[in-house]
Amino acid sequence: MILLALLLVSPALGTIRYEVSLAHPEQHLFHITMEVPDVQGEVKLQMAAWNALYEIRDFSSHVEQVQAFADGQPASIEKLDKLTWRVKGSGTITVKYATFWDDVGPFNSQLNSEHAFINPAMILLYVVDRRQEQVSLLLTSVPLEWQVASATTNFARPLGSREAAWEFASPSFDAFCDAPIEASHFEEFTLHEVAPPVRVVIHGDNYKKHEVETALRKIVQYETRMMGGAPYENYTFIFHIGKAAGGSGGGMEHANSTAIFVPSGGYLANVSAHEFFHLWNVKRIRPATLEPLDYTHEMYTRALWFAEGVTNTYGSYALVRSGLWSKQDFYQDLSAQITELESRSADQWQSAEQSSLDAWLEKYALYNQPGHSVSYYTKGQVLGVLLDIVIRDRTDNQHSLDDVLRSMNQDFAKQGKFYRDSLDVRLTAEKLTGGSLADFFANYVSEAQPLPYRELFPKAGLSLQEREMSRAILGFSVQREPNAPWTVASVDSGSSAEKNGLKVGDELLRWNNGDVPRRPDRWATQQKPGEDLHLRVHRDDKELNIDLHLGELHEKFYQVVELSDCDARAKRIRDGMLHGTTDPVTANQH
Repeated sequence: MILLALLLVSPALGTIRYEVSLAHPEQHLFHITMEVPDVQGEVKLQMAAWNALYEIRDFSSHVEQVQAFADGQPASIEKLDKLTWRVKGSGTITVKYATFWDDVGPFNSQLNSEHAFINPAMILLYVVDRRQEQVSLLLTSVPLEWQVASATTNFARPLGSREAAWEFASPSFDAFCDAPIEASHFEEFTLHEVAPPVRVVIHGDNYKKHEVETALRKIVQYETRMMGGAPYENYTFIFHIGKAAGGSGGGMEHANSTAIFVPSGGYLANVSAHEFFHLWNVKRIRPATLEPLDYTHEMYTRALWFAEGVTNTYGSYALVRSGLWSKQDFYQDLSAQITELESRSADQWQSAEQSSLDAWLEKYALYNQPGHSVSYYTKGQVLGVLLDIVIRDRTDNQHSLDDVLRSMNQDFAKQGKFYRDSLDVRLTAEKLTGGSLADFFANYVSEAQPLPYRELFPKAGLSLQEREMSRAILGFSVQREPNAPWTVASVDSGSSAEKNGLKVGDELLRWNNGDVPRRPDRWATQQKPGEDLHLRVHRDDKELNIDLHLGELHEKFYQVVELSDCDARAKRIRDGMLHGTTDPVTANQH
């Protein structure tokens, strides 16, 4: 149990107050009371349309049972649009409502008998023109066996023998929304040999504490050292691992914390290295196009290739430079990113900047297909490595991409300024190289020219090898709801499946005179192209036999390897990338 001072903080005059009840968690309803002081005539309240993901999700669709009061008396409340309510009255306005959440993952909120996970922007109304005022939140009906964790300062107050309440305070609504809350029976510890303190909270199973602690300590120590110190007074990792992660994966960065969901402890280091580096890149080194924060509309930016993709670069750099990865692990990861990128035909026309701009389309299945988009994570990660090589090559390994991040941290983050998307990234890199990088940014960031692997990799003592393999494919895709039969979801144009009459919606009854395999796509990879497949399907109250041939897919795979005959200069650049080092400036360097 966390030992906290049993202290109550009286909210200052004008503080907007919330009470969130976790009573009856099996109902998945957060019961919320909001108090807004000093209202003159009316107040407009709003619920965010997006948070955590670049995706309009309209959190107001979860809200129900809204009531309003003015100084304790019923007040008129009118809904103006999908996000906004207007309450008429003066004095202290109180609004009561419930919001249903049972969605697993760091990008959602959830309340059940096992835990409560809260992204505040998803459950709390805010006053449209008073987001910068102080807020407090009282979390009530918390089971006594549960602990509570958040990067926000919190205090515990026992209310009785069966439940407890926890109080939080924050200088503004926006700051409060940047600190998720976990309430559950979790394990907690503080990382050794790390300062400022880093707290680790784990809800779940399928992990080894020693391995988690070792990995996090190395990541935190390396990234903090590389960036010249920590930008926080304390930091909190919130993990959901194994069953608690619900099969989901991923992480969400916050100003002084992160929430990470992984199926097992073995996946933890990669996600953690990425999310922790977000402390600098995106949370503090921040594109101007993401400010000021607008919860109601899309916020378009061309900088996600840098904010997210280059954060991926530093996630992998941190792992290899801290010793958690071997250099072969690093090469394998980079190879996988290049293979993924080059396998998507959209890479021929969608630039890194356009991929960033189109992030809001990722909720559509069609957009995510290989012919329609590339990931700014993937393309940005590869661009980060290539830009690092360019900087090291032009400066004889005396500067690197590390210096770009440190310079932007100094010139923008620490000065409270926001950078101008790709422009200030380029200008910062040009200061280090002493020459123009306009062509690199125009060709590979703003446009979708083929990336210059074969030109740049040898400068770092590396080579990109290519091989082609073929495998069998079904020529159609299938889907299945829980406890329901397999059905045909799509049929590839020109495939044997299409030519032989398979239709979308056909229900699969038999597969080669047996049951449909548990994973049909994986079954296909174990067969040979051209082999027969006999299907019996149900369509329009009839059963039909359909015979087809498996198709063939040719795939290219890329592998990053070291050049054994590279010169000493290329080897210095390669070693510098792998170890995060540069060469000292010589006496005649100017």
